[in-house]
Amino acid sequence: MNVFGVDIGGTGIKGAPVDLEKGDLADERCKVATPHPATPEAVVEGVAEVVAHFGYQGPIGITFPGVVVDGVTRTAANVDRHWIGTDARTLLGDRLGQPVVVLNDADAAGVAEMTFGAGRGHGGTVIMLTLGTGIGSAVFVDGTLVPNTELGHLELHGHDAEKRASVKAREDEELSWEHWAHRLKKYLAHVEMLFSPDLFVIGGGVSRKADKFLPHIHGVSAPIVPAELQNNAGIVGAAMAAAKL
Repeated sequence: MNVFGVDIGGTGIKGAPVDLEKGDLADERCKVATPHPATPEAVVEGVAEVVAHFGYQGPIGITFPGVVVDGVTRTAANVDRHWIGTDARTLLGDRLGQPVVVLNDADAAGVAEMTFGAGRGHGGTVIMLTLGTGIGSAVFVDGTLVPNTELGHLELHGHDAEKRASVKAREDEELSWEHWAHRLKKYLAHVEMLFSPDLFVIGGGVSRKADKFLPHIHGVSAPIVPAELQNNAGIVGAAMAAAKL
């Protein structure tokens, strides 16, 4: 069965139908740029464009880069602040004319990785970190998700961690892979000190280039592996949530 998933990010909105038996995209994904400012109304139109590209009818899972509680978006670090307190589920459902579910983007990616990817079969505490415009997190204890953890906003050297260790920070400051890996190591060590995970899974588009930075990360006890679904994990996880509607 193919179900549609959409992943809203700080720089792009991407989506595709997902084959939930394989845990992979059933068609090449469609991506549009996230509008700036990324207001609720503008982003909803971007989501509608992605869905219309496929002419899809049916339940739709949609991820959001922030805390989502019962379809309401509670934070908005990398999109317009008008998202805070917005009933995203109703807003998107009314525009798309389809049943929708809205969930945290990293949570969706984590569920996909735990089911089909690098976290499959792992017990204990597994932490997935999605590195992109910001840093998203998904925490699992014996396979059960602890939702909306938002560990990218832990304080690190007086800053939000994602302001120092996200992919955007690397690009904005033109850091070498080795220099950025050193920052990322400090962040991972901080998270490890707090949670003592058994496994770190690194997701987001940068997971395709894991060989450029993971070899430079030393001093973290837990194994660190790249996401197997790479930057499609959020779409797959969104579709998995929609399949339950």
